[in-house]
Amino acid sequence: MLLRLYTGVQAWLVDLRTRVSEEGGATAVEYALMVALIAAVIILAVTALGQSASDKFQTVANAVQGS
Repeated sequence: MLLRLYTGVQAWLVDLRTRVSEEGGATAVEYALMVALIAAVIILAVTALGQSASDKFQTVANAVQGS
């Protein structure tokens, strides 16, 4: 009975190691896609906010020159 339990645990550990190693590549690809998507969103947000900030600074500069 103890031998059966031991071999069952060993088989489970081998299966677990196999599953972890198989999904490692897929996980790395998924993380790379998430990082790329986050970077794209950040670039779009900075571009939009940068243009908005530039317009506000130009409005302030025109107001200062006019006074």
